[in-house]
Amino acid sequence: MHSAVQALGGWRRILLTGAALLGWGGLAIQMYLVLIFRWQVEASLIGGLVTYFSFFTVLTNTLAATVLTCAVTTRDSAGRRWFLRPSVQTGVTASIVVVGLAYNLLLRHLWHPQGFQWLADELLHDVMPLLFVVYWCCCVKKGTLRLWDGLPWAIYPVVYFGHVLLRGHLIGVYPYPFVDVDKLGYPQVFINAGQILLGFFLVSGVLIVLDRWRGGR
Repeated sequence: MHSAVQALGGWRRILLTGAALLGWGGLAIQMYLVLIFRWQVEASLIGGLVTYFSFFTVLTNTLAATVLTCAVTTRDSAGRRWFLRPSVQTGVTASIVVVGLAYNLLLRHLWHPQGFQWLADELLHDVMPLLFVVYWCCCVKKGTLRLWDGLPWAIYPVVYFGHVLLRGHLIGVYPYPFVDVDKLGYPQVFINAGQILLGFFLVSGVLIVLDRWRGGR
């Protein structure tokens, strides 16, 4: 199975390889920052890894970097074929767009990172969402999506939200301030989550409409 990138030419494959490397680079920098902090305060490194993978940003960027990697590799496998399905790639696109929007609208004003933390934040919240949308527009086959495809895509953020509530209930730590039950209470947290889920459905709807429009052309 050949990817759309390979079919479109070597120069695009080089660009997509660079995008994949930026994705993995941002993830690696963020992991280093988490682990070095844990090391300095003599805390568990395993706990640091658990904290690292508790962020929707990290999980979604991992999915995006995996898709890009699959797109520029040639070795066939069931996993690669699954990640290159248009419906899967569009679901990842919806998720990473929400990552960028949520960070810039809800979180950016809360802190001002410097140095490598600034670099990791920009790569994961701004650069990768933009690059992945460009990839989706240029390299993902259009005209295959159905209007209700956004429903299974929503399973990912809904399951993540359930995990966040369970983990927060057990250890009292929440990855994002808008889901902090201890400070906001369950009613407000569910309202916040519902608004973000609504945004996810709106983004998904836009992508599906674009897919059907470009597929029709």
